[in-house]
Amino acid sequence: MAGDGGVANGALLMQFAEAVLHKESAALAEVRDRLVATKGSEALVDTAAVVGLFNAIDRVADATGTPLEQAKAEASAEVREAIGINAFRKSREALERSVSDTITGRAGTQK
Repeated sequence: MAGDGGVANGALLMQFAEAVLHKESAALAEVRDRLVATKGSEALVDTAAVVGLFNAIDRVADATGTPLEQAKAEASAEVREAIGINAFRKSREALERSVSDTITGRAGTQK
């Protein structure tokens, strides 16, 4: 990971977030200790809250089908295609049709 994001102690904050998101226990313990030593225990609590909030917001956006912004869609097109993410839309559409059919009483009927 490079840079500090233009924020004081940004590299340390990013290391903390990375350790949390990648579930790296040893790295998390080490960076947590450095964060407390550098910024204090209140900063650790604030940092953990922000990391948790961003993780939650991302999950909510994914779960609700929030559309990807055009610039991000263009920047990630090759990666999404390479790892097969684009196929998820077809699966979601099929699931939505199934749920709709169940709600309207058309489940199991042929169209």
